[in-house]
Amino acid sequence: MRIVFMGTPEFAVPSLRKLASSPDHHITGVVTVPDRQKGRGLKVLASPVKTSALDLNLPVVQPEVLDDPGFIGQLTGWNADCFVVVGFRILPPEVFELPPGGCFNLHASLLPKYRGAAPIQWALIRGEKKTGVTTFLIRRTVDTGDILMQDETEIGENENAGSLHDRLAVIGAGLVLRTVDALESGKLTPRIQHGDPTSAPKITQETGRIDWNASAGQIRNLIRGLSPYPGAYGFLNGRRFKIYEAEILSQEDGADAGKIIKSEGGQLIVQTGSGCILVKTCQIEGKNRMDAAAFLRGVAPGSLDRFDIIKRI
Repeated sequence: MRIVFMGTPEFAVPSLRKLASSPDHHITGVVTVPDRQKGRGLKVLASPVKTSALDLNLPVVQPEVLDDPGFIGQLTGWNADCFVVVGFRILPPEVFELPPGGCFNLHASLLPKYRGAAPIQWALIRGEKKTGVTTFLIRRTVDTGDILMQDETEIGENENAGSLHDRLAVIGAGLVLRTVDALESGKLTPRIQHGDPTSAPKITQETGRIDWNASAGQIRNLIRGLSPYPGAYGFLNGRRFKIYEAEILSQEDGADAGKIIKSEGGQLIVQTGSGCILVKTCQIEGKNRMDAAAFLRGVAPGSLDRFDIIKRI
């Protein structure tokens, strides 16, 4: 099958490489976002998909406008049977209706659960025990198209967004290849999405603000869901304090949420609305990420009282 691959982030790279290594299919071209200036030095950087595509000697286009006639003409000229989309922009009908074999997307959830921009993060934040990946046909309404295939996986007790992202990227690559194989064989029947949809909106600064009145379990899930980036946080002595890893010590009701009940012996323990958490990896504003013991060595004994529970965004 002749394929046009569309994608941008690191999550898409395993799928691109899986398809490129298949002897049964041919990637006629790769579509990704234009190079962007990033970082303090505003260095111009290519997307991970572009970097990988060039490494694979695949032709790459980077359109600014997806319904531009010149871009549509280039897609038509590639004469692809199918478009495969992993972590790209919302496509206009002029694009996703073009290939005769259809246009499908890989999504990092078991649709219709966690439709939206951040399914991996929200599955962890909501305390899910399992998740997965879905390939589905692209339609006008985002993440609502008919399902082609799904793969399910258990979420590890200590897994965070970073490790789950990497696992799902690999699982998803296998699913993408199986989906293309099945489409080519003509034996794949799309099915409508069943079940109650849930949303996974973009992660904002407000999302990461820890509500210390929540339970220890809820707070730990937030920390897992936002680690390693952008990090869940509170305010300690007026400075933003990010927590990347924590352990639940108890689940009993607490009378003083946000109170630091221990800050010695290398242990930083915080009372929540129900139970306590042991902070293991953290980052105080203006410093590098470190373990809690290293952080405590740099503060005066008795100087840590409580986390501010007032919203200060």
